[in-house]
Amino acid sequence: MRIMLAILALALSAASRAAPPTAPPGQAVAVFAGGCFWCMQGPFDNTPGVKATVAGYTGGHTVNPGYHEVSSGTTGHAESVEVFYDPKVVSYEKLLDVYWHNVDPTVKDRQFCDSGTQYRTAIFYVDEEQRKAAEASKAQLEKSKPFKGPIVTAIEMAGAFYPAEEYHQDYYKKNPVRYQIYRSGCGRDARLKDLWGDKAGGH
Repeated sequence: MRIMLAILALALSAASRAAPPTAPPGQAVAVFAGGCFWCMQGPFDNTPGVKATVAGYTGGHTVNPGYHEVSSGTTGHAESVEVFYDPKVVSYEKLLDVYWHNVDPTVKDRQFCDSGTQYRTAIFYVDEEQRKAAEASKAQLEKSKPFKGPIVTAIEMAGAFYPAEEYHQDYYKKNPVRYQIYRSGCGRDARLKDLWGDKAGGH
């Protein structure tokens, strides 16, 4: 019985890591985890060359998780965003730059007022080219960073990405007042300013 359960667990884990995100013809896809996904769609949506963003869950072992499962911290997934972009207009390196300046890469399993593995920072690469670019970006940032803390953001191979419920998509547009109250109350912008100064992101 234990052997069968172990085999089943491995199969579910493999299923959750299978089928990395793909993009429509003429586009590419990038996947980032930066704490609350509400706060990560805006910065990418406002980047020229980005065609669309999708809030969702990735990096864990549960197949087709829901928000309440992920927020419990038991699925291994992180709140994340898929970024679909035109590589002729914006480079992956530029997206990495946008990403770094919108997160606190110095803390593990937490972003601002949200704590738990589901709020960790991570860059999920979809191919070897992205992996190399992400590693190079992280190494360069470690040398040039304006803060003292080490960068603990993980760089991991992308697996299955599960879109979040519709009410989470573009939350910053649908509920601008509630979004701003949350963002301000969470101290996100204040901390980004402390870390990055004038280069801090935000929306």
